[in-house]
Amino acid sequence: MPNRLADAISPYLRSHADNPVDWQPWGPEPFAEARRRGVPVMVSIGYSTCHWCHVMARESFSDRVVAERLNRSFVAIKVDREEHPDVDSSYLAAASAFTGNLGWPLTVFVTPDGRAFYAGTYFPPAPVQGVPAFTQVLDAVEDAWLNRRDEVEQNAAQIAEALAAQADRGAGSAVTREQIDGVVRDLARFEDSDFGGFGGAPKFPVAAVQLLLLDVGAGPGEVAAEARGLVKRTLLSMARSPLRDSVEGGFFRYSTRRDWHDPHYERMLYDNAQLLRAYSRLSALPGVDEPTAAEAAATAAGIADFLLTTLRTETGGFGSAQDSESDLGEGGYYALDAAARAGATPPKVDEKVLTGWNGLAIGALAEAGVRHARSHWVVAAEVATRRILSHHVTPDGRLLRAATERGVSAAVATLEDYGMLAEGLIRLALATGDVSYAVQARRLVDGCLLPADDPRVFAAPGGGDPVLAAQGLALASDPSEGAYPSGLGAAATAALLLAQLGAGGASGGGPAGAGYRAAAERAVASVADLARDNPLAFGASLTLALDLSAPATQLVVVTAEAGEAGGAGRGDLARIAQRWFCPGGVSTAVSETQAAAWSAAGFELFESRVAGPSSAAAYLCHDFVCRLPATRPEALAAQLG
Repeated sequence: MPNRLADAISPYLRSHADNPVDWQPWGPEPFAEARRRGVPVMVSIGYSTCHWCHVMARESFSDRVVAERLNRSFVAIKVDREEHPDVDSSYLAAASAFTGNLGWPLTVFVTPDGRAFYAGTYFPPAPVQGVPAFTQVLDAVEDAWLNRRDEVEQNAAQIAEALAAQADRGAGSAVTREQIDGVVRDLARFEDSDFGGFGGAPKFPVAAVQLLLLDVGAGPGEVAAEARGLVKRTLLSMARSPLRDSVEGGFFRYSTRRDWHDPHYERMLYDNAQLLRAYSRLSALPGVDEPTAAEAAATAAGIADFLLTTLRTETGGFGSAQDSESDLGEGGYYALDAAARAGATPPKVDEKVLTGWNGLAIGALAEAGVRHARSHWVVAAEVATRRILSHHVTPDGRLLRAATERGVSAAVATLEDYGMLAEGLIRLALATGDVSYAVQARRLVDGCLLPADDPRVFAAPGGGDPVLAAQGLALASDPSEGAYPSGLGAAATAALLLAQLGAGGASGGGPAGAGYRAAAERAVASVADLARDNPLAFGASLTLALDLSAPATQLVVVTAEAGEAGGAGRGDLARIAQRWFCPGGVSTAVSETQAAAWSAAGFELFESRVAGPSSAAAYLCHDFVCRLPATRPEALAAQLG
């Protein structure tokens, strides 16, 4: 029987359109049908590059007997977790009451009002090592629903109440520099001394933690040296391992072995965007030897090529991932050399353009593009930005979450979309000197910024998923980061960048963007205890805490004329600014005309910044107190030293 997924925006949902299961997309309609029929709902959550999602689809959802069983006794909803991250987060939290082995496919059985009463992940067609068969699960769930309804509904209500109580967490204290030093030492003790990285198998890149170590390592002192060693060993081990596709340059999601071998072959946009920033920064890290810098730069170039040749869509945005499977089976394509791949069909790319993840890619390409003088990377970031701003913004200024060539998804944008896009736009503004990107970023942050007495600090305009909200199941705030920054962390990072640029706006006033900085501080304090206890899961928040603990260091190089895309000028002073970074630091190279435009737009850092008679001047400032402008590279180097 045909289901209702054939016209879905999500490629993952469309891949289930031929299943005999009567799938429905996420929305209020399937819950209304469940109430009318008096049956429970099965919510099945996955994504296009999830290997075990495809396995379960082949084994169970394509089986007509199983499908008839599902269709008779349940309403079945299929959800793309990348399209609806709020739904995924809510049901992951509920599933934790039933299993500690969380992952995807996520299989959740809920009442007609959306409350979970049983959950698991992958269920095989026959019992395996204590895991029941999927049909056994269906039988048990239906039996409970028909014969113990009061108990089921009571348990579901208790779980929903417990989750609501967990969301009401108080703010902690600020994370100090001494505590971050302690985190680095804890990570050093957790290092795999043989193969780099942290812990055993499975082993993930944890890119946000690598960026934290790079930030620490850019500073002085013993702990900085320890951080440099940690991040260098890990990033070089990963670059030389099968986790990286040596032919096309991108990194796979994770390895099943601690020596980085036998990877799961899906390649995610969020991993590669963050790793592009990491390898680019490693190439410019103070104290790193020239061979390491060269290898890091080459690895960064390979990642950028992967983004531009494989994940970039026809309209210039970036698809969310490339699948692990092709007609050669899982990983079969990646076992081929370059010549053999030329005649093979590559794994499919999920062409779904996600606003937030594209923000990560825009920021990474912009930052790395100016650092490595690859102007076409910066141009690609600008093209993607135009695509997002023209297709993913409503007439009233709100963002949309996802789109493909088929159209725009009905899924609401989340805080991660606002925060990640805002940060990417700011980094693009710094790379190009074009203040219009920073103005747009400020508008996004202002739209999310809540009053100072609201413990959430930031929230997506218009609220979260309307179905969850109507059911009373929307999480007030999801601070978890995992493989990439949380919405809270991304929005706070963008706010801090605005503060470092002296942005005026709706942040509460005060000198030089003080309201934005205060918001970032409140956001970090709200997750401080979690971050200190779980540094591998909160790398982005700890990086933000480190930046807040350091003096705001600002470097602006002003040249007489704007250069090609990728920054103003190509002089030595500009090149220093384009390669430099440090904790709490922000840098850019702009023309006099661009500096005036930044100042006119309300960015105090650029006020009265001129090139001077030498045609280039560098202004190094600490908390907006600036030294005399340097006009020679050696003078600027001495100031930075």
